[in-house]
Amino acid sequence: MREYGPFSDAGRVNGVTFDGQLVWFATGDRLQSLEPETGGTGRALEVAADAGTAFDGHHLFQIAGGIIQKIDPRTGAIVSTLPSPAGEASAGLTWAEGTLWVAHHHERTIFQIDPRSGTILRTLTSTKFVTGVTFVDGDLWHATLENGESELRRVAPDSGEVLESLEMPEGMIVSGLESDGRDLFYCGGGRTGKLRAVRRPARS
Repeated sequence: MREYGPFSDAGRVNGVTFDGQLVWFATGDRLQSLEPETGGTGRALEVAADAGTAFDGHHLFQIAGGIIQKIDPRTGAIVSTLPSPAGEASAGLTWAEGTLWVAHHHERTIFQIDPRSGTILRTLTSTKFVTGVTFVDGDLWHATLENGESELRRVAPDSGEVLESLEMPEGMIVSGLESDGRDLFYCGGGRTGKLRAVRRPARS
């Protein structure tokens, strides 16, 4: 539906999240905000940001070096940290119903974890490398990236069974993934430095 970037001061787009007004995307050395209607960038938070990003309604969560950082979006202060069960291979991150969901890229796995203790509550497996993850209307979606190609998959949150799969056009890889809570996905474009808004298909 729309393409943002590449951004002159962001060489890549890793994790992506949406706080209800602004899109936040991870560039490696900071979290950058973007106003989705205008495409203009705004405040940036100087934190390590090399993988998935999430928002729980109050705080941002950002993976960096196998650690999940909990961040105050007003100040950029890191409130607490938590080891990621995916370690250095952590990819996507999202918040849903009081828990965090973390993608383990190389193991083709998604973990649901307790955001306070880090305890693994559920483990789902995929047939492809997993990048971004998001929840919308009770549905779990995740992005894949393998052999230079990406899909967006709707999967059963209790079993990981693939219920729907959308192939991205050639050359349009997906790193981070986040829903706007309505009918759009925001998709990070990795090394392309681009961010794309993709329409979510209507449920049949």
